Amino acid sequence: VQLVESGGGLAQPGGSLRLSCAASGFTFSTYRMSWYRQAPGKERELVAGITRTGGSTNYADSVKGRFTISRDNAKNTVYLQMNSLKPEDTAVYYCNFEGWGTDYWGQGTQVTVSS
Repeated sequence: VQLVESGGGLAQPGGSLRLSCAASGFTFSTYRMSWYRQAPGKERELVAGITRTGGSTNYADSVKGRFTISRDNAKNTVYLQMNSLKPEDTAVYYCNFEGWGTDYWGQGTQVTVSS
């Protein structure tokens, strides 16, 4: 099982970034996928989740209306489109799924929002 995030970087307040998570080693289309983030000194928190078919999504209150999670089951990839970024969005972002009673995580991608 492998989850590889990409797309992080430095963005200005109000800017946008699109994160990708490429999955392999499991049947991607049969699992709910999520994005989490962890800021320095804070606990890891759920940002967004998406069901197997993409028919339903959920978001943390702090990102509702600004972030959009989506997936492409043909490409085994889940995305996080982040718009109207704020300095408080600065964190390491992780891709996640739960399978066989275990949480699987990618290595994370750093997002820094600063002017």
